[in-house]
Amino acid sequence: QVQLVESGGGLVQAGGSLRLSCAASGRTFVDYAMHWFRQAPGKEREFVAQISQFGGTTYYADSVKGRFTISRDNAKNTVYLQMNSLKAEDTAVYYCAAAGRYIVPPSTQGMAYWGKGTLVTVSS
Repeated sequence: QVQLVESGGGLVQAGGSLRLSCAASGRTFVDYAMHWFRQAPGKEREFVAQISQFGGTTYYADSVKGRFTISRDNAKNTVYLQMNSLKAEDTAVYYCAAAGRYIVPPSTQGMAYWGKGTLVTVSS
C-alpha cells in the first residue's frame, strides 16, 4: 500500500503561483511514476503532469505546458507541482497518483494509488 497526502492548495489570483506537494508513505517511493490529475466541478478528472521514477522524464497536458512544472525528491518521498501563471480555468481539486509504470499518455485507470486531493481556486 502507498498512502498519498496532498497539500499546498488554496485561493490565488489569476496570474499568481502555487506549489502543491504530495507526500508518500508505505512502499518504496522510487518504484512509482508519479502523477497529478485534476477535477473541476461537473467535469471528468483529467491528467495534468507525470514524472518518471527517477525524475528524468516528464510529460504534461497541453493545457498546462510551459506554466506547470512537476518534480520529485525521492529522499523526501515527495512529488511537487509548481503552478505559475494560473488561470481561472485551472480551478479544480488536484490529485496526486502513483503508478507502477511510466506510460504515455497516462490514464486514471492506470493509477494504483490516489490521494484525497487539494483544492485550488483561481480568482479572475
